[in-house]
Amino acid sequence: MNDSPIRRPDERAGLLLRELYRRHGYQSYRMSKFEPYDLYARNKSFLVSENILTFTDTDGRLMALKPDVTLSIIKNIQPSGQALEKVYYHENVYRTSPAAAGYREIMQTGLECTGALDLSAMGEVLALAAESLALLSEEYLLDLGHVGLVSGLLAEQESLEDGVRTALLGELGRKNAPAIRSLCAQAGLEHGLSEKLCRLSRLYGPPAQVLPQLETLAGGHEAMEALEELDGLCRILERLDLLERVRLDFSIVNDMRYYNGVIFRGYLPGLASGVLAGGRYDNLLRRMGKTGGAIGFAVYLDQLERLDQGGDYDVDVLLLYDPQDDPAAVAERARALAAEGRSVRVERAVPQRLRYRELVRFSEGGQM
Repeated sequence: MNDSPIRRPDERAGLLLRELYRRHGYQSYRMSKFEPYDLYARNKSFLVSENILTFTDTDGRLMALKPDVTLSIIKNIQPSGQALEKVYYHENVYRTSPAAAGYREIMQTGLECTGALDLSAMGEVLALAAESLALLSEEYLLDLGHVGLVSGLLAEQESLEDGVRTALLGELGRKNAPAIRSLCAQAGLEHGLSEKLCRLSRLYGPPAQVLPQLETLAGGHEAMEALEELDGLCRILERLDLLERVRLDFSIVNDMRYYNGVIFRGYLPGLASGVLAGGRYDNLLRRMGKTGGAIGFAVYLDQLERLDQGGDYDVDVLLLYDPQDDPAAVAERARALAAEGRSVRVERAVPQRLRYRELVRFSEGGQM
């Protein structure tokens, strides 16, 4: 039995994350690799990528290799009463990527909490998101926003067309104040509302700095409730010593047809895009005929490959042997090196473009 540690960052991270979720009472959830295509066709705007890999089943049904885990989980669970459904997963999804041609198999690990959500349940999920990032890097950042602040500002604009609302959310996400002003002017919205949206898009920083500024922006019942909820969640994270690396950011926007509350993104140094994404999505449950609330997040383990590629070495030890060397002795030596916790590659010649920390040549007598 090989007791050497797993070297790949995504494999090691997957094990650590699953153990973290198990310790907090979440149960493992397994699912099929594919679902009926219409599940995703009805909810394309919820997906990260609208391109879906399909095939025809033997019974003639159009099926899809799953591009998303959350939709599959929500389809198959039914929260009831005051008890919560708490599940975690470690699954592959199949998506196109802007950085690479064609479809990719992407491993992601995450959790979902559904049912009668309250501040305690949401705080637990946020804390687990922060702890998940901490397992990957001490220098993480967790950006936290709330859909309710934006929807609260727009709530009184009953005549606002969906296209304009979507465009405003897009420009809010890009922190594009001139475009926000232009869209508001075209839609005939008040100048005061336009300026509030612009200020909201620029707000970013530690909760202690940002929360007081939100009090002057949060007009209306929905926005005030969102502010109170954010404050309560930050208090929970502070009690757990997890607030230091949290930043409030209201340029994090998601489709309001699905999301209705807190939303968050997790970042690691060295990665331009987020490695964790989550939020509250009660509206998705409604669209799928379910009751209760839902909150969850996913960690995109494929992103960790980019960190690994930036390292100095592909392997710790390159062990070279000659044709006359004893194969059993070479295998024994490779196993001994691996038992020391080092990764070992055995070759007769140095492979092109291989980065190694140490070169070891196996002599005819098995001596180094």
